[in-house]
Amino acid sequence: MLSQVSAEDALVFFRPHEFLARENEKPEGLYQILEGWASRYRLLPDGRRQITALYLPGDYCEPQWALGRRPSQPIVALTNVRARKAPCHVPASGPGDVQAGFWKNMVDGCERQACWLVTLGRRTALERLAHLLLELFERMRGCGLAYGQQCALPLTQMDIADVTGLTPVHVNRTLQTMRTRGLIELQSKWLRIPDLPALREAAAISASEAAI
Repeated sequence: MLSQVSAEDALVFFRPHEFLARENEKPEGLYQILEGWASRYRLLPDGRRQITALYLPGDYCEPQWALGRRPSQPIVALTNVRARKAPCHVPASGPGDVQAGFWKNMVDGCERQACWLVTLGRRTALERLAHLLLELFERMRGCGLAYGQQCALPLTQMDIADVTGLTPVHVNRTLQTMRTRGLIELQSKWLRIPDLPALREAAAISASEAAI
């Protein structure tokens, strides 16, 4: 990814809890995450938080900014983040077909949001967690950051609760159930999936969705 940083781009760094963008403010640039995790979220008036997107290495936050849109929700770093900051316009075609990668990232994000909608509306607590952990593992594997059947998972149980629409207590109990059933192993912010087909079955993932 670093080889794609051009003269008009810059490397920027964010600490945990630092804002990459604030709601309704003009973004400083179009960010592509190189290292670390970030999230987009919405706060309700009483302080409840719903995480509406997770940004992992390789992801743009957010592609629609290139079309002149302002952030409708804040984006904050969950870990230390290193990102490529480019001007807010659609990247020109170049080595590695950067433009095609940009549009693919946007399409993948739209598909992911549709899957999250189904998950929040219809899946059980165990299915929600299984689906989320599978998604994160596959995304990390897709950018070369999974090692065998494991990958980093820097999310707290509160973060997971705010993604899945559950309480932290419910998340804790469900994760314990998944551990007992041998579906996952969690240790020191690392996720290991001993049996991928078993976790896919637990997530109620269809054959067509598994191919996405």
